[in-house]
Amino acid sequence: MSWTASTKRRGVVRRAGESAYGVLLLAKTVLMALLAGLLLVAGVWTSWSTAEPAMFAPAAERGTLTVEKCGDDECRGSYAPSATGAERRTGVTLDSLVSKGPGETVPVTLPESATEAVRTGVAGVSYAWVPLAGALLLASLIVAGGLRMRRTAWGMGLLGAGGMLTAFLLL
Repeated sequence: MSWTASTKRRGVVRRAGESAYGVLLLAKTVLMALLAGLLLVAGVWTSWSTAEPAMFAPAAERGTLTVEKCGDDECRGSYAPSATGAERRTGVTLDSLVSKGPGETVPVTLPESATEAVRTGVAGVSYAWVPLAGALLLASLIVAGGLRMRRTAWGMGLLGAGGMLTAFLLL
């Protein structure tokens, strides 16, 4: 295409303004993507400390906890190992959210700490991943609003809500 007298070139100021606006849009998109990614990484990081022993504990560390009394934050009870030769323990604590109250027998594992039990089974694993479900819910708002990816955000939000609902129903 040849330049004729009727063709005008855009001015330097206009081109610089358009470039700056493009850079700002790119920076906003990158920042929102990093923020959503940070939320998801934090959710996995927080969940993993409880999910790992709930999912991958060796059979020697598994057993049952008979809940004797519950406080506001934790329940106490006696631990009976499923493996022969392992010792029974009293005064083992469990998060009060994963127990219905005194008298209940809960499948647990004792990770490195000898006094804090982690619930196992489907209910324990789903409860362990609740922080990730919450992170998915929060990140879905950022993905929808900041990145304008509404279908992806709906999927993330429904997955997070489903994870929380599953844990609630199983406990």
